[in-house]
Amino acid sequence: MERSYDVLMSAALDQAGLAREAGEVPIGAVVAIDDGIVGRGFNQPKSGGDPTAHAEIVAIRDAATRIGNYRLTGATLCVTIEPCLMCVGALVHARIGTLVYGAAEPKSGAISSTVRGGELAGLNHRFEIVSGVREDECRALLQAFFKARR
Repeated sequence: MERSYDVLMSAALDQAGLAREAGEVPIGAVVAIDDGIVGRGFNQPKSGGDPTAHAEIVAIRDAATRIGNYRLTGATLCVTIEPCLMCVGALVHARIGTLVYGAAEPKSGAISSTVRGGELAGLNHRFEIVSGVREDECRALLQAFFKARR
């Protein structure tokens, strides 16, 4: 399974590169069902004029459209950076089975950095969490982006 996470993270990193090229914060995500990628997305709130257009949500929307169902039960969402609370909510509503992420996001990450969003009381769905996949690579991409902007 670890090997398939590496393949998924490669695809997510490719999406992050597209975000960087678009002048967006370089975060990328993919959704996989049965080891096949069914959704791809990268951060695009600025270019899309949409504050909800985080990589995870774009990938979830793409996957839901492709499979014809907003419930992605059992799917794996792989993202380069720890999701924010809004994206955790989207994971719950989409019924994602497993979240895989690369690097922590100390300021807004809502898996373990600021809150444990997936464990909040009242949620009607829980998901598995795998963190630290290609962590150094994911963190370096983000750090290089912000360093270049200073």
